Amino acid sequence: MNRLLKTITLVGAFIAGIATADACTNFIVTRGASTDGSNMVTYAADSHQLYGPLYSYVPGKYTEWMDVTEWDTGRYIGKIRQAPVTYRTLGNSNEHSLFITETTFGGRPELEDPNGGIDYGSLIYITLQRAKTAREAIDIIVDLANTYGYCSSGESFSLIDTEEAWIMELIGKGPEDKGIVWVARRIPDGYVSAHANQARIPTFPWDDPENCIYAPDVADVARKFGWFEGENKDFSFADAYAPLDFGAMRGCEARVWAFFRTVADDMDKYEDYAMGHNKENRMPLWVMPREKVSPKQLMDCMRDHYEGTKMDMTTDIGAGGEGCPYRWRPMYFEVDGVEYCNERATATQQTGFWLVGQARPEKVGILWFGADDAATSPLTPIYVTSTEVPWCFSEENGSILEYSDTSMFWITNRVAQFAYLRYNTVGKTVRERVDAWENAMIKEVEEMDKLIASVSNKPKKACKLATEFTIESAQTIFDKWVELDKYLMVKYIDGNVKGEDENGFIDNGNGKDIPGKIIQPGYSEKWKRAVAADNGEVLKVVK
Repeated sequence: MNRLLKTITLVGAFIAGIATADACTNFIVTRGASTDGSNMVTYAADSHQLYGPLYSYVPGKYTEWMDVTEWDTGRYIGKIRQAPVTYRTLGNSNEHSLFITETTFGGRPELEDPNGGIDYGSLIYITLQRAKTAREAIDIIVDLANTYGYCSSGESFSLIDTEEAWIMELIGKGPEDKGIVWVARRIPDGYVSAHANQARIPTFPWDDPENCIYAPDVADVARKFGWFEGENKDFSFADAYAPLDFGAMRGCEARVWAFFRTVADDMDKYEDYAMGHNKENRMPLWVMPREKVSPKQLMDCMRDHYEGTKMDMTTDIGAGGEGCPYRWRPMYFEVDGVEYCNERATATQQTGFWLVGQARPEKVGILWFGADDAATSPLTPIYVTSTEVPWCFSEENGSILEYSDTSMFWITNRVAQFAYLRYNTVGKTVRERVDAWENAMIKEVEEMDKLIASVSNKPKKACKLATEFTIESAQTIFDKWVELDKYLMVKYIDGNVKGEDENGFIDNGNGKDIPGKIIQPGYSEKWKRAVAADNGEVLKVVK
C-alpha cells in the first residue's frame, strides 16, 4: 500500500499563513511540574490524508545498510548505515521510555535541500531505534542529518526521557551545503513548554552546555544569507530562520498560548500576540504552571477550541445552532474584498493519531494513544515495553481509503462525524464517555504498575503482563466505541433526544419498542437571531 496514504504531509510553508491545513501540536511538562513526577509530552499528528495507526519496529537480524523512505510521501531517498544495536519502538516511543515528537515550522525555503538523504520523520523513528536518552537522541539526529543531508524543511522536536525534557529546532543549510543548523534547550524542571508549527527558540545562552547545545555555525548560516548581523549573544534562531507573521501567531502560537493560559497565571497579557496583532509581545519559551499538571489535565489540554477566549469557536455564528467548534477548510475566506480567517485550534478534525507520553522514573513508560480528533476520541494506555500492537491500531488494519470494521481510526471517525453535526448534545455525550474511560484507566494503570513491579526481577514476566494489559485495554475501548456509535444513533436520530432512566431508554408502558419522553432541544439563541435577521420576513409567523 502506498505509504502516502498512511503518513502526514506537512507543508513546509506553514508560516506563510494559516491556510495551510496540515499541522501538529506538542505540549511538554517536566517532572517537577507534573503530579506524578513524570516527564510528559503530547503530539497531535494532523493531516487530511493521514491514517492513524500505531507504528512499531522490532529489532531483527543486523544488516550493514538500511533503506530510508520519506515519511511524508513514501519516496525512496536512499540508504544509510544500520546501527549494530537497535531498540524496540512503539509509535513515538521506545522501550527505554524515550519519546520524540515534532511540529513543522517550515521556515526559510532557501534552506531546503531536496537531495538530502534523510527527512524529519525518518530522523524521529530511526533515532528512537538507536537512542536511550534525550541527549543521546539529539546527538544521533545531528549526526544523521549532517552525514546524509537533510531533505525536509524546518522542524521543532520534543524529546523527553525519565530525567530530562528538551526542545530542539533545526533547519537545513541549503542545497549547496549539506547538513543542518540547530539549537536544543533543556526545559528547566518545574516548567512547561510547547510548540505548534512555529519556531520558538529566540536568543539562547552560548556558554551553558548542560542546558543548551547548538551547531557551531548556527548563526553563521544566517549571516551568510543576510538574515542576521551582530554578535552571537544577540542571535535569535526563531527570528532568523522563521520570522513571525500573522499566520504564524494566529494559526500556531495561539495554540501554545491556549495551553499556557490553561495551566499558568498571567497569560492573558499575551492575547494580542496570540491573535496575530502584536509580534513584539512575544510569549516566553516556557512558563511555570500555577499548580502541578496531571496526566488527565494534559490530555484535556489537547481538546481545546479556545473556549473562554475571544477566539472561542463555539460562540460565533460559524458554530451554527449547536455550538460546533470546527471550521472546514480552507481557513481563509474573503467577503467584499476583506480577508478573514477561521481559527486553527489544538483539537482539529484532521488528526490522524494523537498521544500523551509519560516517561516515568522507576516505572515503565506509558504511551497514551488515540486515533482521530482529540476532542472526540479516547486515549488508551500502551506500555512502551509491549511486544505486540493491538489489532485495532495496526498499520495492516485499514487505510485512509479502506474502511475497516475493526479499526479504531474508523470507529472514532464515525463517532466524531455525528458529534460535529450536533456538538452541544452528541459531543457532550461523547466527552462524558471519554472522561469516564480515561479516569478509570488511570486508576487501572496504577494497579498494573504495582503488579509489574512485583515481578520486576522477572523481566519476561513483567513484559508479558504489560503486553497483555495493553492489548486487552485497546480492545476494550474499541468495543466500547462500537457500542457508543450504535447508542448515539438510537438516542439522537432525527434531531431528537430520547429520554432515559437508570435502566436505559424509558418504557412508557406501551412496550420496549416505543420510547418515552422525546426532547427537541432546538437551536441556540444566537443562531435564531441570525436566521431572523437574514430571512425573517419570509419566516415570520402572521397571526
